[in-house]
Amino acid sequence: MAIRLVISGCGGRMGRTIATLALRDPDFFIAAALEAPRHEVIGREYHTILGGPWDPGVKVTDDARAAISQGDVLIEFTLPEATVEHAQIAQQLGKPMVIGTTGLTLEHFDILYKCSRDIPIVVSPNMSIGVNVLFELVKVAAQQLGLAYDVHVIESHHSKKKDAPSGTAKELAKKIAEGRQVHSKSIPVSSVRVGDIVGDHTVVFAGSSERLELTHRAHSREVFAQGALRAAKFIVNQSPRVYDMSDVLQAEERT
Repeated sequence: MAIRLVISGCGGRMGRTIATLALRDPDFFIAAALEAPRHEVIGREYHTILGGPWDPGVKVTDDARAAISQGDVLIEFTLPEATVEHAQIAQQLGKPMVIGTTGLTLEHFDILYKCSRDIPIVVSPNMSIGVNVLFELVKVAAQQLGLAYDVHVIESHHSKKKDAPSGTAKELAKKIAEGRQVHSKSIPVSSVRVGDIVGDHTVVFAGSSERLELTHRAHSREVFAQGALRAAKFIVNQSPRVYDMSDVLQAEERT
């Protein structure tokens, strides 16, 4: 039986990309499309927004409880405040979540961890498989190269991205800090917001006579959508707690 998806932030670029890929996958069915109150797409048939030949028979709504209740998994790419509100509703309804929202604070994560007592949640600042491999690579590099090498994280995104540095850059800094056994705030991060860059992340390790650069470039938002859908397939059968993309990848390796 197909997994019934609820897509929150359905009118945004990520929401539309996730929906388009989901409709091509027989493992998924779009059960509900959720957007913020007063959004221009509220009340419209979702297929008219996606621009495809399909008609899933779903109208975009701003009624979070009604939308979330119709699905098996909620995929959330919105703003932090909306994300934690929807997580609390999902907790009450017993619905798993996949969260790709960026800009989450420690206070937001505290709420998510409380919700995860009752529902499984995948949370990741970046759903790309390549980026999640990069997280592990920079930690190993930091361990091997040590404090003798300077390090700097550089991230670039489109001009409309609201948070800076990106959640991915913060996670890279965290992994480097773990490798060096220092505080993540000691790792310098630079942010660039120009044009329509989907997402570039580079970590530079520079010594006295050599330089190591580890870079990931996202060519399309599809890479994030693909990861989110893989996470949805994973989370639907998990026990309550918070998971990340490394859990998803490890589970796939075992199958």
